[in-house]
Amino acid sequence: MKRTDLSITMKGNPVTIVGGTVKIGDKAPDFVCLGNALNPVHLSDFKGKNVVIAIYPSVDTGVCAAQNRRFNTEANKLTDTVVLSISCDLPFAQSRFCAAEGLENIITLSDHKDLDFGKKYGFVVEELRLLTRGTVIIDKTGTIRYIEYVSEITDEPDYKKALEMIQSL
Repeated sequence: MKRTDLSITMKGNPVTIVGGTVKIGDKAPDFVCLGNALNPVHLSDFKGKNVVIAIYPSVDTGVCAAQNRRFNTEANKLTDTVVLSISCDLPFAQSRFCAAEGLENIITLSDHKDLDFGKKYGFVVEELRLLTRGTVIIDKTGTIRYIEYVSEITDEPDYKKALEMIQSL
């Protein structure tokens, strides 16, 4: 289903976002992605923790790399919180990137196989079969507390607002 409630661009050109609609206050839908060992990883695996989901198109771009570095730095400062970094990159590329950058505080997950996360949360860029950039924060009870769909994919997310929310939990 096309998202008509979002206006997202990439380098100034409109893109079509597809998938479900989630809202602040909703129970977070469970999803499955691939972990670095090609193992299934579910949101429900992190039950009882606050979850920051950092969504981005590809680790092979400067903005996405910066986003991962920033969330990795912040993850080390958060209590009872896990940071899931999700893209459609293959797990091999995500592992290579994290190893090269020394990123050990985030959990990279690949949505390339089924787009399960992207479809349920409405982050799929139809034209590219990539995820648009954004952030979702889920509290320990499994309730969505924050959602950002970055309006220009080549811009970084609003770290300040996301961090204020996670620190308030």
